[in-house]
Amino acid sequence: MSHPSTQHALIEQSICFYGAGSMAEAILRGLVNRSVVIPGQVTMLNRNNQDRLNYLIQRYGVTVVSNETDRDGALQQAGIIVLAMKPVDAAAALRQLSPLLKPEQLLVSVIAGLEIQTIQHLLGKSQPIARTMPNTSSTIGLAATGIVYSDEVSAEQRTTVRRLFEAVGTVTEIAEQQMETLTGISGSGPAYIYYMMEAMIAAGVQNGLSHEQARELTIQTAIGAAHMVQQTGEEPAELRAKVTSPNGATAAAIKVFDEHEMKQTIIQGIERCAERSREMGAALKEELS
Repeated sequence: MSHPSTQHALIEQSICFYGAGSMAEAILRGLVNRSVVIPGQVTMLNRNNQDRLNYLIQRYGVTVVSNETDRDGALQQAGIIVLAMKPVDAAAALRQLSPLLKPEQLLVSVIAGLEIQTIQHLLGKSQPIARTMPNTSSTIGLAATGIVYSDEVSAEQRTTVRRLFEAVGTVTEIAEQQMETLTGISGSGPAYIYYMMEAMIAAGVQNGLSHEQARELTIQTAIGAAHMVQQTGEEPAELRAKVTSPNGATAAAIKVFDEHEMKQTIIQGIERCAERSREMGAALKEELS
């Protein structure tokens, strides 16, 4: 694979991904494709999956480490460590990581439900930590990512974290108590849009369109609607009103949605998602403590 020019990389610090799963790769892809990092400055830690290691080396030109001795060295030398391991592995990994850390090393967590306080408790020290919640659209560079910072994170480090995640989409900085609400909206949000698209495709097929026709019409409609909101700067309610003539066909559809309290149902689903996120976070905290 040919890599983008490294002459203008935005982040010159070495980065170590502690975990090499799909989210780590999605972030890495954005960083490399947009020349935010130099691939040679990136190390991925992964355990024993040789096929995965070979793929990462060939696809991105990064360094991959699987043995314990090299792992410790990579972690000690990294300016930024991205915590991307599975939640079940976090406690042991963080306890092993703690004695290797220097005070200025920045930890960036993409582990769902893991609070900053819990990370620092497991480390046994107050390390600069950015807790993030990207969504699956990171894979195509269109993520919406929420970020929370610990008090130890410097202004310069905040800029670095923003650059990392702006490489895969947009960034919203929030307070940690808002993380579950963000999870309910953007973290799990792509699934809600897919759910609506499923229904639109099914309606098309049930009423005579081929699956391919219904799918293409639905995809383009979803793309166009999102771009209209983004590019016009108007509120969704305003745009909806513009295309909803009184007693017209669109109004008839909206009337059915309102009769079934569709908007309130969506709100309730998002609130339940946030609540479930809190429950899982609490369970993870108890399990890891």
